[in-house]
Amino acid sequence: MNWVKKGRIFKVKGDRKWALTHAQVPIVEPVNSDVLRIYYGTRDDKNRTRTSFIEVNAHNPSEILYKHPIPILKLGPAGTFDDSGVMPSEVVRYKGRTYFYYVGWNTGNTARYRTALGLAISDDGRTFKKVFPGPVMDRNINDPVSVSCQAMINENGKLRTWYMSYLGWENINGLMEPSYEIKYAESADGINWRRDGIVAVALAQDEGGIACPTVIKHEGVYKMWYSVRGKEEYRTEKNNSYRIGYAESADGIRFERQDQFVGINPSKNGWDSAMIAYPSVFKTDDKLYMFYNGNGFGASGFGYAEFTL
Repeated sequence: MNWVKKGRIFKVKGDRKWALTHAQVPIVEPVNSDVLRIYYGTRDDKNRTRTSFIEVNAHNPSEILYKHPIPILKLGPAGTFDDSGVMPSEVVRYKGRTYFYYVGWNTGNTARYRTALGLAISDDGRTFKKVFPGPVMDRNINDPVSVSCQAMINENGKLRTWYMSYLGWENINGLMEPSYEIKYAESADGINWRRDGIVAVALAQDEGGIACPTVIKHEGVYKMWYSVRGKEEYRTEKNNSYRIGYAESADGIRFERQDQFVGINPSKNGWDSAMIAYPSVFKTDDKLYMFYNGNGFGASGFGYAEFTL
């Protein structure tokens, strides 16, 4: 697999109070055959995250057709799971409606933050309403620390999801750092999730985290892309920062890692030269599009690459 990079699409200008920095975790949704919507998380002066979106030409994603001027969801009330951030996780058409799953987070004490997954639903495809004030997926007996970004497929009315499960926090060079890997769950209604602790993609001993998967099914094979980083100094050392990994599965439950075949790496210079992270892959009739973040966890914006099938 050899991805062809097409360049950066979008970066926030910092001219709105709720969107001063970052366009993080781009999540793609087809609006119709000609338009793709890309949701992204952005930060204010208190580092709180909100979600908005742009729409691009589906035949040439470098062409921005529309920029949404406001966040699609408000932060939760004080003390709720999303009072400090609402970041995109996944969007899926289900039972004739648009289900928008998001990462809600708030600040912590012994751990720097805690995340969980919320759900908002749209009937018109543009305006969203939170279904509950609390999360639909949170820590439990199989995920005792936190859960975060996910991929999802609607398969014959059953929703299948692959999500980040936090393994713990560790003091590394004076800073509490999390570790996480990818687990599998499924649901018959999009709200109640069966989680049996199944690990879909395991963390290697020398790795610090596997994050934000995206999954498609092509020719009977489940294909997953994700972000993978080292344990230490991943914010400052290029060799330890996020890269994009790849895995395949015959049943969609347990995946075989094939990172050596991913076919995309940081550029020699420019906006994605130190880091590439948080891929979101969309399949057309003859191509795959990968939207992804570059340097600084989305501080440099997001762009895309394509692969011809």
